[in-house]
Amino acid sequence: MSTALSPAESEPYRIVNAIRQLAAGRSNAAGSVTLAANAPSTAVAAPNCAAASQVFLFPKTAHAAAELAAGGCYVSAVANGSFTVTHANNAQADRTFAYVCLG
Repeated sequence: MSTALSPAESEPYRIVNAIRQLAAGRSNAAGSVTLAANAPSTAVAAPNCAAASQVFLFPKTAHAAAELAAGGCYVSAVANGSFTVTHANNAQADRTFAYVCLG
């Protein structure tokens, strides 16, 4: 992940390092979420997410892939610092997705 900088950062090394990390494809806009079992939705804390962001889900397990393929799994809300995934209400505890939140 990239180095977190304050808006007042003045240390050139830290600024350059953060830019190099971004150029290498690293950022704090990605993560992983496992859908809640026995619930119809899962709230995800994503500090770098904003209300106008686009969230993309990528299945990491077979059950997650099946959930996505079934057509009932989608990002139903995006807010500052979080997003919500609506999904099937079942007992599966291994529906894990990678996500990226852009914008």
